[in-house]
Amino acid sequence: MPFPAAPYRAEESRYDRADYRRSGRSGLRLPPVSLGLWHNFGGDRPLDTGRAILRRAFDLGVTHFDLANNYGPPYGSAEENFGRVLATDFKPYRDEIVVSTKAGYDMWPGPYGEWGSRKYVLSSLDQSLTRLGLDYVDIFYSHRFDPDTPLEETIGALVTAVQQGKALYVGVSSYSPAATRQAAQILRAANVPLLIHQPSYSLLNRWIEPELLDTLDELGAGCIAFSPLGQGLLTDRYLDGIPEGSRASRDSSLSPELISEENLARVRGLNQVARERGQTLAQLSIAWVLRDRRVTSALIGASSVAQLEANLAAVDAPPFTDTELAEIDRYAVDSGIDLWAQSREAG
Repeated sequence: MPFPAAPYRAEESRYDRADYRRSGRSGLRLPPVSLGLWHNFGGDRPLDTGRAILRRAFDLGVTHFDLANNYGPPYGSAEENFGRVLATDFKPYRDEIVVSTKAGYDMWPGPYGEWGSRKYVLSSLDQSLTRLGLDYVDIFYSHRFDPDTPLEETIGALVTAVQQGKALYVGVSSYSPAATRQAAQILRAANVPLLIHQPSYSLLNRWIEPELLDTLDELGAGCIAFSPLGQGLLTDRYLDGIPEGSRASRDSSLSPELISEENLARVRGLNQVARERGQTLAQLSIAWVLRDRRVTSALIGASSVAQLEANLAAVDAPPFTDTELAEIDRYAVDSGIDLWAQSREAG
C-alpha cells in the first residue's frame, strides 16, 4: 500500500536551473546530474528520508532516477520504495521523469538469477516493472557483460524489451569498447539504437578516456558516469583517514586497503584545488566528470537532502581553466578503485 503522505506539488521553477544534455545523437536529454538509488533507498533505510531526497531532487530539476533489480538491501527494495513514491508524489509527473533499471548481477538463487541469458534478462525486467508499478521503463540496461552467453542473446533480449513496449531505450553498463561496439551493431541490425553506456568514471578511475569515449562518440551513444565520487573517496570524509560508519569502515564498496597514504595524498591535493575554486571536493569531482561534452550526465547518490543539494551545486561552478586542469592532472590518476575492471575485461 502507498504510504500516507501530504500532497506533493513540484516546484514550478524546477526546469530553470539545469542545462539538459542530449544523450549522444538521440532525442533524449538528461540532467547533468542524475540520482542513483544504489545505496540509501533500500529497505534498511527510512522511507521518509528517501522520499524527501527524491522530492527535492525533482524540485531541483533532476528528472532521471537510476535503479537496478538488486539495489537495496534487500534486493529489489529500492525499486519497491521508488515505486511507492511514483504511485503517490510523482504520479502526475510520470511523463517528466526518466526511470532506468538494469539486469545482470546476482538477483535470485539458481542458474537463471544472474548474468545475461534471455531467460534472466526478460524475467528480471518483468519483476522490476512489478516492483516499480510501471508498464515500461525509459531505459533498460544490460548491467554487465556476460563472457559465457553469446552477446547476440543478451542484446537480443534488450531488443525484445523494446519490441514488447517494456522499455523505450536500452543501454549497457561496464562494457569494454569492443563489446560496446558489437552490442551497438546487434542493436542497429534490429533498428534499436544504443542510447547510452553507464561506466564507472572519476578523477581516480579514468579508464574510459583512452578509447571508450571516442567509441561512444562515433556510435552516437551517450555516457552517464557512475561513481564520480570514487565510492566516497573523493569527498571530505577521508581527508584524515577512515571515519567510523563510512563505507571503508564497513568494507563494503570501498575497501580500507584503498585508503592508502598514496591515495590520500592525491585526494588532499585535489581538495586543495577545490578549495581554491570555492568548491567542495565532491563538487569538484562531479564538475570535472562533466567537463567533457561526451559525458551526458554524472550519476550520484545521496543520503540526505543537504548532501543532495550540495552536490547538485557542482554544476554552478565556472568552467575549468587550463591551469586548473593541469594541476588536477597531477593528482587525478588511476588509483585501484575500479571495482568493475575484471567483469569488463572479459569483454
